[in-house]
Amino acid sequence: MTPTTAFDFAAWARARRAEVEAALDACPADAVADLGQAMRYAVLDGGKRLRPLLVFAAAQSVAAGSAPAAVNAAALRAACAVELIHAYSLVHDDLPCMDNDVLRRGKPTVHVRFGEAQALLAGDALQALAFELLTPDDGSLDAEVQARLCGLLARAAGHAGMAGGQAIDLASVGRTLDAAVLRDMHRRKTGALLAASVCMGAAAAGLSPQSATWQALGAYGEALGLAFQIVDDVLDVTADAATLGKTAGKDAAANKPTYVALLGLEGARAEALVLHRHALDALSQLQRVHAGADVAALAALADAVVRRDH
Repeated sequence: MTPTTAFDFAAWARARRAEVEAALDACPADAVADLGQAMRYAVLDGGKRLRPLLVFAAAQSVAAGSAPAAVNAAALRAACAVELIHAYSLVHDDLPCMDNDVLRRGKPTVHVRFGEAQALLAGDALQALAFELLTPDDGSLDAEVQARLCGLLARAAGHAGMAGGQAIDLASVGRTLDAAVLRDMHRRKTGALLAASVCMGAAAAGLSPQSATWQALGAYGEALGLAFQIVDDVLDVTADAATLGKTAGKDAAANKPTYVALLGLEGARAEALVLHRHALDALSQLQRVHAGADVAALAALADAVVRRDH
């Protein structure tokens, strides 16, 4: 991978996060009181905003020559939508019928704070709001781009993605999975939405899924998504609840299949680094197939994923 220009990742990430926070804070303005409070509690005041950052970084990487205002507006809608889907998935994952967790982002989980019924409704409403954001009827987002964004997000959230991965996870408690099944579970449960975030950035920039540029970005997203989950498995063993902002050690306590259980702690760390290398190789390919590709933000995000402590 060839570096582009000097890049202040921290400043870039702060600016992008501020855009997302402001947009998320504006919705849902018309939700009924208790539901609206639960939705806002779930999505505001916490989180790395990694998925929105991936949307922006991917759009930025290939947007040279495009109308910057239009691309950024599309990317902002996509970034908020993917974060809403992520928030809904956490609300539902934390429910007693799923992972039964009481701590998320250093706060009581939504069902602890608002009750199970309100948490279920808040998750449902966040999911619906994500697709509402992607389908404005004011002409501000091209219909073809709307359809592409909705398709990417739906596939990542549904049976082929998060929901399917969670189903495998729940069915696998107490079992030893082989490497292929474990990889498939993590690819669906966590990797799919991260990979979709990258492709949604490409869609916001007007790319076609058939292009070599899209394929390179997709390869980056797939490698990064799996690396993220492997690092999560490592942190569940090595970090404490105060650092993680959620209950530590739950996977091992629940006898869930993880990369640490399969490969050992050092083996899991090594596998995450291999995937990090694959992600950077994909960025090198992106530079080969897309003249002027700006990969600085994507490379910095890949580094952040494997170096994070929470």
